[in-house]
Amino acid sequence: MYKNFDEVVEFATNFRHNLHKNPELTWDEINTAKKIREILSKHNISYKTYANTGTVGLLGENKKGVHIALRGDIDALPLEEKTDVKYKSTKPKCMHACGHDGHTATLIATAIWLKQNEDKLTNPISLIFQPAEEGGHGSKKMIEEGCLEGVDMIFGWHNWPAIEYGKAVCPDGTVMAGNATFHITLKGLGGHSSQPELCKDPVLAASALTMALQQIVSRQISPQEAVVLSVTSIDAISGVTVIPDKAKIEGSIRVPKIELKQKVFKQIKEISQSIATAYNVDVEVELKERYNPTINHKEPASRFREVLKDTLGENWQSSIATPIMASEDFSYYLNTIPGAFALIGSNDGEEKHQKPCHNVYYDFNDKLIKPVSISLMKLANFDFKE
Repeated sequence: MYKNFDEVVEFATNFRHNLHKNPELTWDEINTAKKIREILSKHNISYKTYANTGTVGLLGENKKGVHIALRGDIDALPLEEKTDVKYKSTKPKCMHACGHDGHTATLIATAIWLKQNEDKLTNPISLIFQPAEEGGHGSKKMIEEGCLEGVDMIFGWHNWPAIEYGKAVCPDGTVMAGNATFHITLKGLGGHSSQPELCKDPVLAASALTMALQQIVSRQISPQEAVVLSVTSIDAISGVTVIPDKAKIEGSIRVPKIELKQKVFKQIKEISQSIATAYNVDVEVELKERYNPTINHKEPASRFREVLKDTLGENWQSSIATPIMASEDFSYYLNTIPGAFALIGSNDGEEKHQKPCHNVYYDFNDKLIKPVSISLMKLANFDFKE
């Protein structure tokens, strides 16, 4: 038994640091899942496993009220950490650079305190420790295996360094954009750089195509629509006197509406083919769906805002524009059952808490664990008292 909630927060913070030292990539969260399950077992919290490394803790199973699910993600990123924190990652090219270690620790704190006060619960609660959020469609797999069976409503959150600590956003409707990637291969005819007339230059075609693709948003999409298209990679490695046989362009799109994604896909295909024809090369276009927009349901979002106001104070609401153009696989949950997702500020002025997610100098702000876990408990209809 813990004397007070601050002791639970201390335990969760230490657990977060341990996770940070030992990160695991998408679909490889074996030891992370093991640690989570050990803690749940230690605190007599029953759980079920899904998608190999996914875990769902269960509380108030015999209660009759609305079944609430709370979600935290557990996977890390393939980045080489450059912070100087004492709990720095011990694994090369593997880092918790998005704060999933903090999300997991926050849900652990929530789980422990709710279990210690389980007799006061008014409804069943599922605590979803989800793998493979970073592009692995982990929530989709969890849902397919039944993690939402019997669940009426779900809530989730993400720390956000672009938002001031103590503030948050949780709008009705779209909170985060959908995304997709494109992979375009231009095949020409290589040769000596002194004889370009005998070649079909894929580098020149790739250059033209890069410029044309970047103009889709400015010339084919209404200024009122928030769409991002970024060419992020051009690969045409060759010798300094050699025109290569092929070039590859890759990039990402972000859209607030599913129908806009299809419109951008169509434009990418048509422009790629037109440029290839103009530059006398062949083209192959591969478009990969990733996540749909994360769209909050009205009533759960309103409930989340009330809780944030109660926990963070009257001036909790950030003025940051939404939708945020990053993406989240929490969208799968919201496409399945009612729920809401919030972005909660982590920028308290410390340099490491100002670094954006997916940055090698990023570090989760431990100050979030207490207020967010309290918020999650209130969302689960638990009357939290210090």
